[in-house]
Amino acid sequence: MAPSLWRRLAAEILGTAVLVVLGVGTVLAALTVDAGTLSYPAVGFIALGFAIAVAVSVYAFLAVSGAHINPAVTFALAVTRRFPWAEVVPYVVAQLLGAAIGSLLLVAAFGTTAVDLGSGATVLGSGVSLGQGIVAEVLGTFALMLAIMAVAVDQRAPKGWAGLIIGLSVASAILVIGPLTGGSLNPARTFGPYLAQSLFGGAVDWSQFAVYVIGPLVGACAAAVAYDLIARPRDLAEAEPRADDPVLSGERAVAEERHRRDRRSPEV
Repeated sequence: MAPSLWRRLAAEILGTAVLVVLGVGTVLAALTVDAGTLSYPAVGFIALGFAIAVAVSVYAFLAVSGAHINPAVTFALAVTRRFPWAEVVPYVVAQLLGAAIGSLLLVAAFGTTAVDLGSGATVLGSGVSLGQGIVAEVLGTFALMLAIMAVAVDQRAPKGWAGLIIGLSVASAILVIGPLTGGSLNPARTFGPYLAQSLFGGAVDWSQFAVYVIGPLVGACAAAVAYDLIARPRDLAEAEPRADDPVLSGERAVAEERHRRDRRSPEV
């Protein structure tokens, strides 16, 4: 029996909060050590921090909510009919709430220094246009979602590797696009620090937020559709779903809803 919606939403809140605390927290730590600047080696440590954060959340909540912890992932799974549309909004709200909680916890830990350092918010690099930023986020999130499809969604994938491989894909994407956009790949990851900055009077450019919504949504959907068309996991999947599939709860919800809709009333 699939976990209840409330349990899954709680898992998404906590999982996204963990992602922000460990991932964005690494950004703040690097900025603190380097007096407000980030060298490329520091970007490497940030990438590692996010890789670990993603792995922790995936392994902790994979069996509960699917550990989406990213609105772009939730949306892409819904587009490819692996997640019920009726639960997309609750999941996204939970993820945004988790990111906000994580960012506020970082402000509580780092104090006003966090706000002075931008709360770890993603911003476009010098000379990077909005269009370039969107393209960069599309590319980075495409790579992330491709990894998710290959090791978490596809039932032919070896068991137990999802958290590690997905985390490493995030790290790789950050190493490439981090200097351009900060390497968000996740609207919730950007939303949390932006909200914290706004609440505590810090400088924040909300006009850039569209980059971190459009890019990840397009990239994730493109990767999910491309994987379906090329790898065809539905055609070759086993008859029974794998027990450790991180989107199992969503697929179960879809299947159970169809079953309830199609089931005939018992004869009297």
